[in-house]
Formats: sequence, C-alpha cells, structure tokens
Amino acid sequence: MPKVRTERELKRLQMEGLQWTVNHVYKSSEFYRKKFEEAGVKPNHIKSLKDISKLPFTSNKDLQEGYPFPLRSVPFEKIVRIHASSGTTGKRKVLCYTQKDINDWANMFARCYEMAGLTTKDRVQIAVGYGVWTAGVGFQLGVERLGAMAVPIGPGNIDMQCQFLEDFQSTVLCSTASMGILMAEEVEKRGLRNRINLKKLIMGSERSSDAQRKKMKELLGVEDVFDIPGLTELYGPGTGLDCSCHEGIHYWADYYILELLDPETLQPVPPGEVGEMVVTTLRKEASPLIRYRTRDLTKLILKRCSCGSILPMHDRLLGRSDDMFIFRAVNIYPGQIDHILSNIEGVGSEYQIHLSREADGKDYMTVKAERIGRGDPSGDRALAEAIEDGIKKQVLVSCKVDVVDYGALPRSERKSKRVFDNREE
Repeated sequence: MPKVRTERELKRLQMEGLQWTVNHVYKSSEFYRKKFEEAGVKPNHIKSLKDISKLPFTSNKDLQEGYPFPLRSVPFEKIVRIHASSGTTGKRKVLCYTQKDINDWANMFARCYEMAGLTTKDRVQIAVGYGVWTAGVGFQLGVERLGAMAVPIGPGNIDMQCQFLEDFQSTVLCSTASMGILMAEEVEKRGLRNRINLKKLIMGSERSSDAQRKKMKELLGVEDVFDIPGLTELYGPGTGLDCSCHEGIHYWADYYILELLDPETLQPVPPGEVGEMVVTTLRKEASPLIRYRTRDLTKLILKRCSCGSILPMHDRLLGRSDDMFIFRAVNIYPGQIDHILSNIEGVGSEYQIHLSREADGKDYMTVKAERIGRGDPSGDRALAEAIEDGIKKQVLVSCKVDVVDYGALPRSERKSKRVFDNREE
C-alpha cells in the first residue's frame, strides 16, 4: 500500500484532507452546514491543523437522531453500501459508503496485514461477524486487497473452526479476544496443536489483556498476537495496528486526525495522558466525521516506534468513557482491573466485576478471577490477597476477590461481559 515517508508529507496530507473534508461537508451536507453555522465557522476559517479546534463536535446522538442515513454527504446514487453498529442502545448507527470509501478501507486494512508481516502465501481464517456489521467483510476486503487467501467462516461454530484450521492449514486467525481464548482452549483440549499451522492471531472488537495474549500464544503456539482497532463510524476495523515491536498501535494519520480530549472539558489532555479519542476523517465521502467523539479512552505514545514507521501511535484502549462505573465516589474503568490482574502471577485471563448495594446502604465490589490452568487451589487465598492489595493501591478502593477454578467463568464467541452492576438506582 502507498506509504507516507516523512512527517512533513504526513502534515501536508492532513492539511489537504482537512480542508477538502470541511469544504465537502459544508457544500453537500445539510446537517454539517447547520452545525458549522451554529458554531460560527466557515471552511475558509480552516487555515492550519490547529484550526480544527474551531470545528463543532459530532456524537453518537447525532447518528441516532439522523437515522436512517445520518451524516450523508453525497447523493444516494453514489452510495454503494451501508453498514451499521450492533445497536446495543437506541437506534443502530448507520453509515454510508461510496466505492471510493470501500477502496480506501480495503487499502487501510491491507496496510494492517502488511504491518503484521502477512504475504500472499498466508491463509487467513476470519472468525468475526458478517452481515450488516463492518467486521467480517472488512477483514475479508483487506485479505483480498493484499492478495492472501481468505477463509470466511464467521464467528462461532467451534467444530468447523477447528476443522478448517487443520484442513486448510490456516496461518492467521482473525477474531475477538474472547473468541481467541475460546479457540486456544479448544485447540489444547482437542490436541490439535501439532496438526495446525497457525502463526499469527489478529484481534479486534474488544480490549485484550496481556494475560489473554500470553495464554493464546502458549496454547496456540503462534509467533505473534496483534491488536486491531475498529469503529463502525470510522470505516470499521482496520484503521490501525500494533506492529511486531508491540510498542503501541500505529494509526493511519493520513486517513484521519486523532485528538485526545478530556471527556468532561473537551480540551486537549497533556501529552501522554489518557483522553477520549476524537476523530476527523480526511478522505471519507459518504459519511465524513468531524470531531466525532468515539468515547474510547487511550493515550498517545510520544516516541517513534522502533520499527521505523513515521505513523504515530496510541496505546491499547483502556475502555470507553461511557463504560466507566462509579464505586464509592471513585471513577473506575474495567481496563484498570484488567491491567492489575495481568501483572499478578498465577491469575488467568478471565475475570468479572460484580457491584452490589447491601442492606447497610453501602456499595460493595467483588472481583471474580480465574487461577491459571492447573494452578494450585491451596494458593487461592494468597492470590486473592495479592489482587485485593493491587486494587487498593492502584485504584484506591477496597474490594473482595474470589479466585475460581480455571474455566469456571463463561467463554464467549463474541465479546465477554465484564461488569455486572446489581445496585438499585
């Protein structure tokens, strides 16, 4: 795929893309033109990249209120496809695509595969959802653009997944982190490790922990596990990848501008601190994004990656600003608990957080964590105390920890539910 070779070239592409996008939406979208007028900004006000701060924000609410064709900025005759989010709350978020949008998305995804070291000799088993979702077709588009072999199976159907790994000698598995764990355990259970040819695992759709990655590598025998971010509003998955150096997730800054803002003040966070990802597309025709609040939380990696790429990096996702829960006046993200568990020896990859309000009127938190496979139950109390101590020191709250048997917590073919809030409103 075309490569951006210098930071100067990247800044030039960003400026050209920003000006094109602003002019495009002002001219072609009634929604955006109204937004601009309310903010008192016109396209000719955008004269530098810093001027992005003059532009209005867009959000999930705008997509829901504009249903079924929100943000549409081209005539219907130019729209060749729609995709939609899973719609867990309210109306689905529907996004339109022109043929150029589809081509750009395929190029971005192929760049992900190239960065992960895939070639035309690879066989890529795609175990994510097909249909109106962006996942399956996005992964497949990238494989075909790269020129590798796609094995488009979709999620679930573990028997078929295992059979295809063995029969087709798939070299790459694409899945959610939860599905990756499920497959790793099944491969071990069925004794398939020496009969498959899996080299790499590419995970998207949900946050993965260090413990999960370690477990997948051990059970599947893969050389590498990669994180791939994805957002339906921003094309879909394939808008970045952590390279084999695993120093951060490279994001395609020649296709979109990423700002990290404080979710409350909407002002930039200090360099290297956690903020909400706000994205502005630079080439998207049908449903461009102007300062779209993703609700995803991360931080920028300030140093250049050892791989030599000039494309900037952000950290793995901490969680979502709307996934945060408040416990005894402390704001907590599941990713914080995840990080603590991943750094305690003897703890497995699966966990749950249970919140309750008891008769005394106080809130209580219980963390259920699996011990590692074949771990010794006699050490459970010490393990629980280590977790409780880690949470107390790093999150500044007290909780109870229950260490449970390996495999006691449910596995999922899609995304695993981590937080169970049983407190009465």
